Amino acid sequence: MTYRRRLTTPAHVGPIVIGGDNPIRIQSMTTTNTNDTAACVAQAKRIIEAGGELVRLTTQGTREAENMRNISAALKAEGIMTPLVADVHFNARVADVAAQYCEKVRINPGNYVDPARTFRHLEYTDEEYQAELRKIDERLVPFINICKEHNTAVRIGVNHGSLSDRIMSRYGDTPAGIVESCMEFLRIFRREAFSDVVISIKASNTVVMVQSVRLLVEAMDKEDMHYPLHLGVTEAGEGEDGRIKSAVGIGALLTEGIGDTIRVSLSEEPECEIPVARQLVDLIPECAQLREQAEAGIKDDTISLHLTADSLEQLQLKASMAVGALLIDRKATQLVIDCPGFEDVVGSLADSILQAARIKFTKTEYISCPGCGRTLYNLQDTIRRIKAATSHLVGLKIGIMGCIVNGPGEMADADYGYVGAGPGRISLYKGKECLEKNIPEAEAVDRLLQLIESDDKWKAMKK
Repeated sequence: MTYRRRLTTPAHVGPIVIGGDNPIRIQSMTTTNTNDTAACVAQAKRIIEAGGELVRLTTQGTREAENMRNISAALKAEGIMTPLVADVHFNARVADVAAQYCEKVRINPGNYVDPARTFRHLEYTDEEYQAELRKIDERLVPFINICKEHNTAVRIGVNHGSLSDRIMSRYGDTPAGIVESCMEFLRIFRREAFSDVVISIKASNTVVMVQSVRLLVEAMDKEDMHYPLHLGVTEAGEGEDGRIKSAVGIGALLTEGIGDTIRVSLSEEPECEIPVARQLVDLIPECAQLREQAEAGIKDDTISLHLTADSLEQLQLKASMAVGALLIDRKATQLVIDCPGFEDVVGSLADSILQAARIKFTKTEYISCPGCGRTLYNLQDTIRRIKAATSHLVGLKIGIMGCIVNGPGEMADADYGYVGAGPGRISLYKGKECLEKNIPEAEAVDRLLQLIESDDKWKAMKK
């Protein structure tokens, strides 16, 4: 495999262009309340100063969408023309409003018209299914017309964790269903001659993410579509695990020439995401070559990776990116890393990469979101507390989610889940079942730990 970037039809997003032969764009998302203009402006500036080329903000209601006008005006008054992206879920009317004030609007096919995911199986005749598609068409076309009027770009952002019950019932929890959720919307945009579209298909599971994006590229090629692609692994977590998981998933596709804009979703301050994303982009040529060498040297189900690195973080990113696709495709299930100067960490790093590729679990798995303006509890502090109490439980999977947008969905294969339900309120899950609803945040971590400790599978594991 010789590295060559896939060329897509460029999409104009305010003063920048995504796709074609333009640079791969780097972006992040604020965690501040979108009604707090000063806080959003300050955080957006930190993202931009770190190198962010787009800044996304959550707009959960029309009030937040309207305030995007003030945030945009405040940044432009300082000469900052970086495009702002409104993130919309559950309420199509909010997208209509945001399109008047932002350079781009992200809509989620899983909840734009379809109700929020409940894991119910629904039965449709073909005629009934087509009627549901007409509902999407009728609601989407007015939004497209507003975007045309205001020169607003659109991101069609499909999340594995928020696929609709309609899609799940017909296609199952599969990459095919994820792709069809996107293609339903894309066909309408193309029919309406609207081309400033960027697509994302994301999942917290790196295997699902990579397989789905590849399948989407095939589906678009079959229908002669060539829209730019935004890459990301949702709920990647923080620290080493967040960087490794992101590099495995995003890197697998970047080394195949896929990707026009990326976001590394870390449960950290948003400006911390930018340098990591920049390294992934800068490492593409080297890691594509390392991938070729590693694949050629596979023996006895083992990848032997030989590389050099200037820092531990660079080693984590480079190694994960170089072998991500090989592990996801199960070219091998064992990994040995050789890197001069880092002999004491390469063994544990190999284990972490194998876990990120869903091959072998050697520690607790944390599926934690980066947070946004919807998150109404201290996400980073909560993650630290939960990790401190559960890091010895090898194989346990815990979802720590800021809100319900992807919460129950992305953590559907987790053993336990901690999900923001409202201001200062948390719901606790075991698998897909909500065991405790809307409990006070002050009690929630202890209550979660009590649930885990009462489970025979985990209580025998002592620190």
